[in-house]
Amino acid sequence: MTSQTDMGVKQSKEEVQYVDKKSPAEGETLSSLDRIRKHVTIHFGYSVLNLSMRGLSEAPEELWDLLEVEKLNLSLNRLCTLSSDIGLLQNLVVLNLWGNKLASLPPEIGLLRNLRVLFAYHNNLTTVPEELGSCTNLEVLNLAGNEITGLPHSLAGLVSLKKLNLSHNFISYIPGCIYSMKSLVFLQLACNRLENIADQIQALSNLRILILEGNCIHSLPRTLCFLTSLELLNVDFNDIQNVPRELHLLTKLERVACHPLDKGLHIMHNPLLKPIKEILDGGLEALYNYLKSP
Repeated sequence: MTSQTDMGVKQSKEEVQYVDKKSPAEGETLSSLDRIRKHVTIHFGYSVLNLSMRGLSEAPEELWDLLEVEKLNLSLNRLCTLSSDIGLLQNLVVLNLWGNKLASLPPEIGLLRNLRVLFAYHNNLTTVPEELGSCTNLEVLNLAGNEITGLPHSLAGLVSLKKLNLSHNFISYIPGCIYSMKSLVFLQLACNRLENIADQIQALSNLRILILEGNCIHSLPRTLCFLTSLELLNVDFNDIQNVPRELHLLTKLERVACHPLDKGLHIMHNPLLKPIKEILDGGLEALYNYLKSP
């Protein structure tokens, strides 16, 4: 499970399992196809190439001839651009680009129809290409720690997406395409500029983790209370003064959570009005009993 305090800053357990630990020795020159190919390894049945932490300002041209690669790690380099030739690697299942200086992703990324995992957090992205919506097998998308203000409507085509991390961006409203991502179980939007949650949130009926802390949200819509699979709801550090009476329908939250890693309802760090604030001191059961009372 991804840590809910992670905010995209640290790698989750899911992310770590996709990254092969073996990387080329420091100082070795990657000047030929053969020299790069010798670093391709087979890991759990996948063809893996790890070029992480190589100080690369651009990817080696020979890389685009390695059509057999299924997992490519280019993280923690100095890449400012990603070649359009990335579209040639159509066997890619995992593409790891986090910790670079990318200002954009090329439209050709939409040619990676087998892609299941894309890590592009901690870059300088301001937009997301519409073509990414063609990657309909994508299951994990991490775009945290960028300068993104929204998502193109075409991403509504990501019907297989299960985990989406958009924390630490400049998003002022939940992009409409997200409400079409019916497979989502994890949605992370912490530390953006959200002021409200649209009623359409109820469309994400499979959500188990929803993280909205560190925004400017004023209230919670009653439709949020129909997400009865929620096990963790974090709305800490917002501007919430009251809660909808239907909140008691979220029975899987189980407790008022304080520790960042705990499942449950995270809501204490808000300007809650009386009597809600005092009732919460008695725990979630006390709050639910109050909300259910006539």
